[in-house]
Amino acid sequence: MISPDHVRTMARYNRWQNRSLYGAADSLPDEARREDRGAFFGSIFGTLNHLLWADQMWMRRFAETPAPAVRTISESPELHADWKSLSAARQDFDQVIIDWARDLKTEAVEGDLSYYSGALQQQICKPLWLCMTHMFNHQTHHRGQAHAMLTALGAWPEDTDLFAMPDDA
Repeated sequence: MISPDHVRTMARYNRWQNRSLYGAADSLPDEARREDRGAFFGSIFGTLNHLLWADQMWMRRFAETPAPAVRTISESPELHADWKSLSAARQDFDQVIIDWARDLKTEAVEGDLSYYSGALQQQICKPLWLCMTHMFNHQTHHRGQAHAMLTALGAWPEDTDLFAMPDDA
């Protein structure tokens, strides 16, 4: 079982790491961000779009936030058409996650979550703490892909170690 404090820490980590990745990606021309690099979602741009889409899907389940503008995983790399709108939406949604985590009570990580998984094409029922852990793990997985693509291009995001997160992140 996880605690609300764990969720708050991971929400801060998410925001810190996204600021780092987007800052590094800002140094690249748009063509470099959009070039297919063989990742699950092709490009840096597609990967970061997918990641925001997935966070919006999970937060819809956890906190009834609005659904993303596109409905399927296959459409997720095209959630935002341009870098400026993606960057702004990411920053805004990171604050949504921070605000949600800030107000969590212990009961909010207990119990089960039932939802329809488009990825698995079936109804799912899992413990809430597991689903919340999955959201943060999924973020780390795809941010790792984006980090690798960025560093291969000579753009250097910050350290990714959780223990290295600044207190003010």
